[in-house]
Amino acid sequence: MRFTDFNFHPSLMEGIEASHYETATPVQEKVIPPILEGRDIIASAQTGTGKTAAFLLPVMNRLLTEPLDGAVGALIVVPTRELAIQIAQHLEGLSYFTNLSSIAIYGGSDAQNFVAEKKALQMGADVIVCTPGRMIAHLNMGYVNFKQLRFLVLDEADRMLDMGFQDDINKIINHLPANRQNLLFSATMPEKIRSLARRILLDPVEVNIAISRPPDKIVQRAYVVYEQQKIPVIQHILKTIPYKNALIFCSRKQTVKELTRQLKRAGTVVEEIHSDLEQSQRENVLSTFASGRVPLLVATDILSRGIDIDTIDLVINYDVPSDGEDYVHRIGRTARAEADGTAYTLISEMDQRKFGSIEQLIGKEVDKVPVPDFLGAAPVYDPKRKSSGGGAQRGRGPAGGPNRGSGGASGRRSGGGSHRSRGNAG
Repeated sequence: MRFTDFNFHPSLMEGIEASHYETATPVQEKVIPPILEGRDIIASAQTGTGKTAAFLLPVMNRLLTEPLDGAVGALIVVPTRELAIQIAQHLEGLSYFTNLSSIAIYGGSDAQNFVAEKKALQMGADVIVCTPGRMIAHLNMGYVNFKQLRFLVLDEADRMLDMGFQDDINKIINHLPANRQNLLFSATMPEKIRSLARRILLDPVEVNIAISRPPDKIVQRAYVVYEQQKIPVIQHILKTIPYKNALIFCSRKQTVKELTRQLKRAGTVVEEIHSDLEQSQRENVLSTFASGRVPLLVATDILSRGIDIDTIDLVINYDVPSDGEDYVHRIGRTARAEADGTAYTLISEMDQRKFGSIEQLIGKEVDKVPVPDFLGAAPVYDPKRKSSGGGAQRGRGPAGGPNRGSGGASGRRSGGGSHRSRGNAG
């Protein structure tokens, strides 16, 4: 289905064409028509499926065809400031030829941005993208005007609940008019999301575009290593695998800091991103990374869903993520759009059972690459065995064969504020 088939407003079509959008993705085909019809939506869709445009375009179109004056038209609530910035930038590009106004409201910015946010919440903006904590700060001051709000979008709702924002979301919803259109997007559909949907959605259209396994075009490989071999293996990968932009994920920010120090000491051009950085520092790091000035970024899972850069062609998991969904999100940062990408995971003895569970989830055994000879012996991969050391045969599998798997800122304005990042270890 082509975007011309949706009969969007002419000025919106100019932005769509300037963004080089031609053919709709499956989630866009299924979600855009019912939103244009005014239906509530509950959609299971991960990043990389085109879901952002799937809700932005029909909401923008309806605000263009049925304009509001001096009121907030749409509220998009997201879990992290990185995702708020990303959606705001997406919105800015699509709305370039329209008269729609928008603002991003998220934590970590200065007082001047707070003033701009307050003005938009009092006087109106067509679209507001926000994080829950910052919006609560404004609501507590009593001047927010949502009386004419038409659209509520909850994006990555499962992650917001995991981060402890349930009460904040409830409070935000209590400030909204009852007569509104609700659009709920979530990568997974646990019972807590179903419960939220039952409470806020009216006769919703349900769409399931969730990807429980990584795209086939991502080449997945893994090294089975001892903990002390991880940094030398990463240095080996970076020296032998060409890349435009590479992303290394660590589960703990202390690991991010130490790995970045080690790589810089070895002469690698690299930056780090985690929750200890001020918002301005994080934005600057992301900017230098997206532009290619810094080709390598070490990050916590704070970026596993909140970054969409088409030139990322290499992802390395310094450690095995806590569950399969996190693994899919991490390695899904590569092979965006039509590009190809490679993902490496370093599996320590402690993480073997965990990675075995991930292989079950994604339905394939990831190729195990023998560690370089100069690093000496490596553990045997046996995910069913309890982690206990031993079995140090370099590059040998459990049956004596090779240690391999079988498969071979927004609109015309931008804002900031102090967002509570509860439950975020990054």
